[in-house]
Amino acid sequence: MSTFESFRRAEELLAERRPLDALRELQPVLDEAPDKPSVHLLAGRAYLGSAQFRRAEAAFLRVLEIDPSDHYARFALGQTLHRQGRLAEAQAQLRMAATMNPLPEYQEALGEVSAKIAVRREA
Repeated sequence: MSTFESFRRAEELLAERRPLDALRELQPVLDEAPDKPSVHLLAGRAYLGSAQFRRAEAAFLRVLEIDPSDHYARFALGQTLHRQGRLAEAQAQLRMAATMNPLPEYQEALGEVSAKIAVRREA
């Protein structure tokens, strides 16, 4: 199977909510194309979907090393940090993502994290 076919198959597996299978399919693609942001984004999504938060964080940070203006990678990193309970870091990433591209899902995620931070401050 070609690299492109493996990438597409990994996307399909992730869409089917099979993140571990997607990661297995994606591994040769990661080895062959270590500087492709799309590959790391897909890997990050699969890691996030399988609750491998540190690996997801590393994948999204890699995308941001390659392209700091990738608003989706910032959003996904924010979601990953949120799932780890690192709310202040999550808020910063989500705020940047929402500023770069004010999509409703970015705004909603930022609002959720900001509300959690406010509740913690009051407690």
